[in-house]
Formats: sequence, structure tokens, C-alpha cells
Amino acid sequence: MANQAMTVGFELIPAIDLKGGKCVRLQEGLPTRSTEYSDDPLAMALNWQEQGARRLHLVDLDGAFSGQSSHSELIRAIFRELEIPVQFGGGLRTLEQIEAILELGAERAILGTVAVENPALVSEAVRRHGGAIVIGIDARAGRVALRGWTDQSTVTAMQLACRMKDLGVERIVYTDVSRDGMLRGVNIDETERLALEAKIPVIASGGISGPEDVRALWMRREAGIEGVILGRALYEGKLDYRDIATRASLWT
Repeated sequence: MANQAMTVGFELIPAIDLKGGKCVRLQEGLPTRSTEYSDDPLAMALNWQEQGARRLHLVDLDGAFSGQSSHSELIRAIFRELEIPVQFGGGLRTLEQIEAILELGAERAILGTVAVENPALVSEAVRRHGGAIVIGIDARAGRVALRGWTDQSTVTAMQLACRMKDLGVERIVYTDVSRDGMLRGVNIDETERLALEAKIPVIASGGISGPEDVRALWMRREAGIEGVILGRALYEGKLDYRDIATRASLWT
């Protein structure tokens, strides 16, 4: 198929989720099921850079839930201190918020809720900032979840991916919320289907449990899966960043 000819690289992207000034991971996107891993997110960000990460995935969970960030100074410090690019999401629902985070130093701004509720804003953001605009599609049972996964829409992940492709969006981050933080394995088939049918590059997220999941995604990179976000598996020692990066460099 023509869309299978899309050849992409493959990135291993460590994640930092901010909640109450700390580095946390949620289970199934539920704020009541939160595990704290560090009270110094900046040190954690620098650690992943030192481990060899080439990009950081940074999410403001407080911003995602409420639309208002309480981490402005911390986010600014992370952008200032890191040398690697950062993709940032969480509560970006106006052009002013999007442009402010890009001006602070984010290489990519990840939009979620607004992609469903205000596609015209996404269109304008893409017109102004091109590939810096990424859409985060967080789905539960195939339907897109909104406002930090607290609300459920009637829009399917595939419908939203196709709409965003038509608006000129160049990539999406796809998360199966039911697997996020659960170490149950990533939803590989749905991730691949989204990339192939919507014909848009996808960064996979949610459920990575070990090296075998990373390799399984890597093996489907020709479909348009261009990377994976690594969270709880890193923090709980199921993955060692240097080790998995070395392994990936040797895969053929």
C-alpha cells in the first residue's frame, strides 16, 4: 500500500509528568491513582538528557485537568537548562498559551482537548507554527478523552486523527488511556492502524512494560510509528534508558 511507504526514524522519548511540583505517573489517566517518583523534576529532566535522550516529553497534568498551569517557573527552568528539544503538553487551549510555551523554548506544543472542541484554533496554530504543533490523542475504548482524561467525547481516535491530518498537522501522540501507567503492554495494533489509515506519523504512548514492547513498535516503524514515550517502565526499572537505546541502535 502507498501509505506503507512512509519511512520514519524511531525515537525513544522519556516522559516527565508534573503534578503539584513533583514528577509523577498516573495509572489509567486517573489523578487519584498517582505515584510520585521525584520532587525535583528539573534534576530528573537533566538525568534523562545525561542518559542519552534526544528529546523530552513534558506534561503539565495540573494544566491538563484545569486548563491553568501552576508550574510556570519550573517549566521555564527545564527549558533553560536542557540542551535537548522538549515537546510540551497539558492545558494548551488558546493561541496565547500555545505561543507562550513555544516562546519559552518548547520545540513542540501538544494540543489535546482543543483539537476536539476548537479545530479552527488548531488550524490557525498550524498555519502560524507548522510542525511545532502536535496533537495528543488520548483514547479510552476508542473514544477521545478530554481535559486530562476526565471527560469522554463521542469522537473516535481515528476520526480525530483524520481531521487533524486534513488541517495540516504533521504528527500525533497516541495514548491508550486504559493502558497508561499499567505496564500491560502497548496497544500496538491500534497505534499502527491509526498511522496507516490516517496516514500521519504517530508517537506511541501508554503501557510500555519492557524492551519487547519497544522492539514490537520499532518493527512497525514503516507503518508510520516514529517513536515511543517511556514513562513508568523507566521509573520502575523495567527499562534502562541507556540499555534500550543501545539495543535499538543494533536492531535490524
